[in-house]
Amino acid sequence: MYLLAFAGACVLIAMVPGVSTAIILRQTLRAGRGSGMAATLGNETGILLWGLAAAFGLSALLVASQLAYDLMRIAGAVVLVAMGAQALWQARKGAQPSEAASDEAVVPGWRGPYLAGVGTCLANPKAAVFAMSFLPQFVPPGRNVPLTLVTLAVVWVLVDLLWYGLLIWAVGKAKAWLGRPAVRRRLEQISGVVLIGLGVRLVVEAR
Repeated sequence: MYLLAFAGACVLIAMVPGVSTAIILRQTLRAGRGSGMAATLGNETGILLWGLAAAFGLSALLVASQLAYDLMRIAGAVVLVAMGAQALWQARKGAQPSEAASDEAVVPGWRGPYLAGVGTCLANPKAAVFAMSFLPQFVPPGRNVPLTLVTLAVVWVLVDLLWYGLLIWAVGKAKAWLGRPAVRRRLEQISGVVLIGLGVRLVVEAR
């Protein structure tokens, strides 16, 4: 029963737009479903690592150290602002004819989107704090705590994969409209502003 309750909570969390959603959607819009799935897999790799860190107490070190927390917070903000600036630059340049004509022309491969997903997740100290505070709430009394936390982290990843997979599929179905140059420029502008805003918030927000 606790796994069902946890999975339900994960669905609600996944549905709340945030950094991960912005990055995955941008990659999908720019380079297709494959790029979006690569970013998703990268993000889930980061979530799994934070979950494992929580299971073995490593995240507690980050939570306890203000300096480590601040360094990661600044690094995460720099990554987000850089990605947002890149999106605004792409919007200013406008869609290239080859981009509008074929997805194959803009697919950058899986490595870049995957690393973007991993990097933004691991550089976000909020993810570590969230893993430390969220996962333990669903550990039943008497259970093996590290093993149960690892199990919960895997469930969290699976729920995320399902949700983002559906989101990517939906965006892919609407690609004909979303891929039009004017719409694409507007979406790049919106994603750029959102990413920069999230980066700024990460800098100014207290622990």
